[in-house]
Amino acid sequence: MKLTKEEKDILESVERGEWRRIPDFDREAKRYQEYARATLRKDKRVNIRMAERDIGRFQKKAIEEGLPYQTLISSVLHKYINGRLVEKAS
Repeated sequence: MKLTKEEKDILESVERGEWRRIPDFDREAKRYQEYARATLRKDKRVNIRMAERDIGRFQKKAIEEGLPYQTLISSVLHKYINGRLVEKAS
């Protein structure tokens, strides 16, 4: 698995024993699990028209990633609206 520099730094910090469990960990873990569930909940349906070529490219990329192409499209849109999808420099 490839880690970013930040991820490597965090892993090394954990391995050095610099991290401590927060008070009332179980309650906090459940709270964040609920946040994650709410974020991933798909409760609205959207229909869009796309060029067949673009759908084909999504399908090909989804196969490479091992997930359904609709999930990939949803993920790309989610990352875009949250500012985490950036253009590649040309």
